[in-house]
Amino acid sequence: MNVIFWVLLIAVIYFFMIRPASKRNKEAQKFKESLKKGSKVITAGGVYGIIDEINDTFVLLEIANGVKIKIDKNSIVSYTEAESQNNDTAEKK
Repeated sequence: MNVIFWVLLIAVIYFFMIRPASKRNKEAQKFKESLKKGSKVITAGGVYGIIDEINDTFVLLEIANGVKIKIDKNSIVSYTEAESQNNDTAEKK
């Protein structure tokens, strides 16, 4: 009886904690790989901009005409709404 309890406990921990976390990490990695020059994005700090240059560790983001900032690639959290709609329609085609 004691062994069944431990097996169930481990299964619950796996399906409710470990598996969803690894799924989110895979989605985040896929998002980072999908970034390209010209994409409109939002940073973790709430800065909207257009990607001007991408490197392995950083991104050069144009936030206004002629104003560019260098940020860590991990700080980009999502596309803007217009960009995400464009990506959704491109994937459906």
